[in-house]
Amino acid sequence: MSTHSAYSEANAPRTYMLVLAALLTLTFITVFAAGVNFGSNTVNIVIALTIATIKASLVGLFFMHLLHDKPVNAVIMVAGFIFLGLFLGFSFVDADSRVVYDPIGHKPPAGGPAAAAAAAAALKKSPAAPLATPAPNTMPGEPAPAKH
Repeated sequence: MSTHSAYSEANAPRTYMLVLAALLTLTFITVFAAGVNFGSNTVNIVIALTIATIKASLVGLFFMHLLHDKPVNAVIMVAGFIFLGLFLGFSFVDADSRVVYDPIGHKPPAGGPAAAAAAAAALKKSPAAPLATPAPNTMPGEPAPAKH
């Protein structure tokens, strides 16, 4: 005996085709949005996650039959989305508070972009000296073997 008493199997093919069309449309919107810079990485990520949440909701509601299942399953799905949103929100806040570690110690030139362009032009005119190559059969930091 089925618990899907309110669900009509007669409309299933049409419903699935409409959901498929919606999912494909949202996929094209996702691809288009990935190529557009909305000004900030955070805005781009929020747009992508919003579209992904809508797509996941459609899959859960129709293909996993949560729309016609017990209401507690829908509550569990919504709670999952809420917790995912909280975790991602805390991650965004935490990531914005971090300082990027640069192990090499590059610092931008004083004076802004104009000074950076001048420094790059100076490097093009006078290339740096070639790096010294270690002697064969030695480890870095070891003295070269004595020549006889």
